[in-house]
Amino acid sequence: MNFLEVIWMRLEDWANRQVLEEIHANGRAGVTGAELLAWIQAARVFLRQRGLQPGDRCGLLAANSIRWVAMDLAIMAEGAVVVPLYARQAPAELGVMLQDSAPRLVVCGDGALRATVAPHSGGAPTALFEEAFGGIGAIAEKPRALHPEQPVTIIYTSGTSGTPKGVPLTVANVGHMLPCTSARLDRLMGQRNEPERVFHYLPCCFAASWIVLLTCLGRDAVLSFSTDLQRVAEELAAVAPNYFLNVPVMLERMRARIRTQIAGRRGLAAAIFEAGEGAWYRKQARKPKTLDGFRLRLARATVFAAIRKRLGPQLEALICGSAPLAVETQLFFFMLGIRVLQGYGLTETTGICTLDDPEDVVAGRVGPAIPGIEMKLGPHGEILVRGPNVFPGYWRRPEETALVLRDGWLHTGDQGEANERGIWRITGRVKNLIILSSGHNVPPEPLEEMLVRSIPGAEQAMVVGNDRSFLVAVITGAVKEEDVRSAFEDINARLPHFERLRAFHLHPEPFTIESGLLTANGKLRREAVQAALRREIEQLYASPQPQAARD
Repeated sequence: MNFLEVIWMRLEDWANRQVLEEIHANGRAGVTGAELLAWIQAARVFLRQRGLQPGDRCGLLAANSIRWVAMDLAIMAEGAVVVPLYARQAPAELGVMLQDSAPRLVVCGDGALRATVAPHSGGAPTALFEEAFGGIGAIAEKPRALHPEQPVTIIYTSGTSGTPKGVPLTVANVGHMLPCTSARLDRLMGQRNEPERVFHYLPCCFAASWIVLLTCLGRDAVLSFSTDLQRVAEELAAVAPNYFLNVPVMLERMRARIRTQIAGRRGLAAAIFEAGEGAWYRKQARKPKTLDGFRLRLARATVFAAIRKRLGPQLEALICGSAPLAVETQLFFFMLGIRVLQGYGLTETTGICTLDDPEDVVAGRVGPAIPGIEMKLGPHGEILVRGPNVFPGYWRRPEETALVLRDGWLHTGDQGEANERGIWRITGRVKNLIILSSGHNVPPEPLEEMLVRSIPGAEQAMVVGNDRSFLVAVITGAVKEEDVRSAFEDINARLPHFERLRAFHLHPEPFTIESGLLTANGKLRREAVQAALRREIEQLYASPQPQAARD
């Protein structure tokens, strides 16, 4: 039984129970298993009418919604290949993906998205959700028979330094992954007598987010879609989830917001929080002070408990991936009594390679390899992966496939290390490694994380210095020069001489996806940033003793 057949069986079992819902400002809209199957049937009838055949590609451009899920499942059930597209992606970039994948049809969530993408679609016909779901059908027929090696989706990589590449994922890739993710959730949730509540705000067009969606459809769970990122706090309160998937920036913002709110209250609560937080971090550093045990117990019984309740009275864990999470942030939520579980993976590994064991979490690490997956280190500390989760090769790019799939191993481009128990830590990207003119190698990511964490108001930081004699940094956001200087002094005091930062440029406007300086999943496009700020960066190196520059 393949993963689609498992999902169908689960939806049939839950014919009269809710499986998905959308959270709106004016209420919540959900569907039962039978209703979702009816939506899928309507989409399948429409796709056949539009001539979609098994093996054809079909673009899917829409925000998260119940109809997105129904269309995704309908395309796969017809034996076609879903090409999910990010609604916030630049139109020209969407055009590159569409021309590369050559879909028979592009289904758009609304007219605005269709108008945006139509000039870049390479001639592919477009359709709207309202056309596809115009008539709800009977209970959906079973999915077409699928071969294990048959692709079900082509997800495009974020393209940090070049044109995005299509990553086909097969029935076998997804079929291996879903039982692994579900098993980790079983360890997290244990035995339950009621459905799990899952909140979901990350776009389903990203691999790990899509895997979470499919995992929930195969479990005793109700997944609630966020429809407005400006209302996430209110939506979380309405859903009261057991767990949900996050990116580090969201957890960093949650931590900062909590600390700001506590500081604003002042008085006894703020004093108890500050004393408890200090005691907690000293405990982690194994440098306790007298009465720290009392301070921590008092904070846990009062302020920490109140914060945890406000975040979610049923919250078992925050699950985090896509980029490194600051250890201090992970420990902060541990302090509040909330587990933060990390995972690591690439689109090319069906979204996931490692997952934290909920009963054995090591702060700053991303867990052991999932069952059936082998991981080892290659030259320059590069992580190599082998297993049934590894994709078959890039869509229509044999030369680039040959660069990453060698001798049966996927060369991830990520650097890492595993401890004696096989629990991994990610340290950087091989291609991001800065090689100074002195010959010293410097991974920029740890420095960038320290800068963002240490400078109030900092949105992003990017360290520059390849083939130079020293390092400089570009910092975005509403920051004060004196705060940056203070952070530099503190950070540099802990670093070897060749890693010290000598100058900085302040760029008030954060890098965005729309400006082309971030990828669709929020990673820095380093080459694009350096090209856009070439003059400003050169000025930092022009002075014998460079200090600071500001836009």
